[in-house]
Amino acid sequence: MIENDSLTGSSVLSKESVTNDYRIACESRQVSLLGRKDTMGGRSKFGIFGDGKEVAQIALARAYRQGDFRSGYYRDQTIEAAVGNISWQSFFAQMYAHADIQHEPSTGGRSMNGHFSTRWLDENGQWLDQTKLYNSVCDISSTAGQIPRSVGLAYASKLYRENKDLQYLSNFSRNGNEIVFATIGDASTSQGMFLEAMNAAGVLQIPLLTSVWDDGYGISVPIEYQTTKGSISKALAGLQRNEDEPGLEIFTVSGWDYPALVETYQRAAELCREQQIPVLVHVTELTQPQGHSTSGSHERYKSRQRLNWEADHDCNKRFREWILQNGYCTEEELEQIEAEAKETANQSRNKAWQAYRKELDKEYLATIELLQNASKESNAGNEISQLVLELSKTYLPTRKDMVSSVRKALRLMSNDNSSVKIQLQASLRKSLKDNSDRFSTYLYSDSPESPLFVEPVFPVYSDTSPVVDGREVIRSYFNALFENNASVVAIGEDVGMIGDVNQGMAGLQEKFGPLRITDTGIRETTIIGQGIGMAMRGLRPIVEIQYFDYIYYALATLTDDLASLRYRTAGGQKAPLIIRTRGHRLEGIWHSGSPMGTILSSLRGLHVIVPRNFTQASGFYNTLLKGDDPALVVEPLNSYRQKETLPDNIGEICLPLGVPEILKEGKDITIVTYGSMCRIVMEAASQLSKMGIDAEVIDVQTLLPFDINNSIVDSIKKTNRVIFADEDMPGSASAYMMQQVVEKQNAYRWLDSAPVTISAKDHRPPYGSDGDYFTKPNTDDIMDTVYKMMHESDPQLFPELY
Repeated sequence: MIENDSLTGSSVLSKESVTNDYRIACESRQVSLLGRKDTMGGRSKFGIFGDGKEVAQIALARAYRQGDFRSGYYRDQTIEAAVGNISWQSFFAQMYAHADIQHEPSTGGRSMNGHFSTRWLDENGQWLDQTKLYNSVCDISSTAGQIPRSVGLAYASKLYRENKDLQYLSNFSRNGNEIVFATIGDASTSQGMFLEAMNAAGVLQIPLLTSVWDDGYGISVPIEYQTTKGSISKALAGLQRNEDEPGLEIFTVSGWDYPALVETYQRAAELCREQQIPVLVHVTELTQPQGHSTSGSHERYKSRQRLNWEADHDCNKRFREWILQNGYCTEEELEQIEAEAKETANQSRNKAWQAYRKELDKEYLATIELLQNASKESNAGNEISQLVLELSKTYLPTRKDMVSSVRKALRLMSNDNSSVKIQLQASLRKSLKDNSDRFSTYLYSDSPESPLFVEPVFPVYSDTSPVVDGREVIRSYFNALFENNASVVAIGEDVGMIGDVNQGMAGLQEKFGPLRITDTGIRETTIIGQGIGMAMRGLRPIVEIQYFDYIYYALATLTDDLASLRYRTAGGQKAPLIIRTRGHRLEGIWHSGSPMGTILSSLRGLHVIVPRNFTQASGFYNTLLKGDDPALVVEPLNSYRQKETLPDNIGEICLPLGVPEILKEGKDITIVTYGSMCRIVMEAASQLSKMGIDAEVIDVQTLLPFDINNSIVDSIKKTNRVIFADEDMPGSASAYMMQQVVEKQNAYRWLDSAPVTISAKDHRPPYGSDGDYFTKPNTDDIMDTVYKMMHESDPQLFPELY
């Protein structure tokens, strides 16, 4: 028997460690098998598992230390179990969508199975000590979507190691010695996100260890259709570092070779941890015994020869053979481990199911009893009895079935006047409230650090306050910010050496250094990912997307990862990233600067800030930095060279989110707008006053949140008319504002004229001043629209113009 088989000098394969690894591999396989049965039997909606990858993931887990991070995808169950992040009971609880973080702490039942996360926040939304955790960022299903943030998680280690001013953030790093384990399926490496991230990692030289699980297929599509040369390690060979040039270290190892896997991961982790060299581990010859997921069988697209090969190369089978060949265990000992693993999986499954059904069955019995009582007292007794019968026949009834039955019963009892009806109504209200808490909470922070709770500090001016260009206002703000907050980091294209394309950070890199203000390549997706990862690790990054239209490059990462993070972890994780960009009133198809409707639809979970000038922008940046939510700030491009008075307290201003500002009071009509459109509307309002029309102009200032005090309706009560003006396409942001005011604030009650939206044409604007004039709202458009509404009201006083 080989009691002490040393691989690298730092990794020892003792009998105890080998048998424990085999136990975990067997348990993981058993829960995968049971999970598929549960899905096929109707206990869960869907199942996707990590079977066939157990041994490689165990080898990775051996290199995983407290304080490290996993940024992976939905097949990493064995890693999570090996480091103690999940129990098999919680694994099944997630399959059953048990909406209780005590049972399913990763996502509170909000994500499908295989989506794991470490809870970084306490019950008050405050950071826990990440250095004591095996950190897992909540997985997402979008292929390669986990990779952009991996760059930022690893880049944070680089900053913590190289910037000594960050040592006070000791709950987030041990001097930058943490590494990031990114995991991805081989087919997903065809995604641009992955290729962009690998290039970024090579440029940045960060401790990112990326594992590619290669089982030869992407669902039904074989690798020869996926990857150049049929191998991601061969395809990326140009990124391999050498003696003269930095780059990635690339390893290739078979997924069934236990000792080679252990040694490979020990070497790879050491390179990452000690030298901060990015590493790619291409794990080949893996199998997927149950196919891609429960949605179908892999026998549809794999040949009999391939299936036989997979059976022979199953990693657990090969691991078992290696253990016996090297004398670590006897056949009897392995059989006992396998039997115990099967029992552990069964018990975990049963406990998870019993805990899940216990709550539901209690509610189910109470609902049946209420409905039965209602059937006895109601004039619609027969119909309600039928509802009871249908509900009692429902296989594994859920809350949806119960609530739907109660709602149907109340519709049948609309003309009843009975005590049981009152009981049903109370039951329904309670259930709707409880399920709103289960499924519709944690979109934004409700912690004491919410930006909505930040005390406002308004601009202070004196006789000596200078009048300067807007770019000087924002530069003065950033200068104060970087002097006072060491955790703030700015990255983006051209933000460093030239101080951004509009000079808002001119000279600041020279003053504060390239670790604080850093140029990047043209890679919007990983710029956002870099910011997300840093924000997850206690830093306060401001990342720049140079122009608003370029946000589309990173939209998948913004919506799938950042915007949904707090929600999909049921308040367990956050990433208070600030995205800085510039837009509004631009010209050209690809530089229109106004895709606001896309943002409002896609990025619920972020605050969307639309300041009209740079004093406003400075105040909103400060508020966001005192808060703990992510946000997008769209600076007005045409205001960088417009004059503003520089406040004396530029570094202290904090403006409240969701509070509109009345720029001009009026009595005839309300015009609601934001950003650079404020200047256009104010010009129109000034000229309208000469025509006897007194317009009230409101700058909403932030679109998410929108008018939290419902103040705009007060203006409409006075004017009885409203226009929502925006330069986005029809039906986008202007329609959103209308819905928020007319519907949500019930402003329709006070309208004497139909509400009107003013927007751009329903195509992207062409290049040139004429194209801009004829396709985007301008002063003339605002004036003519207002005049037309007034003409409708009083055609004699305001005769038709044309």
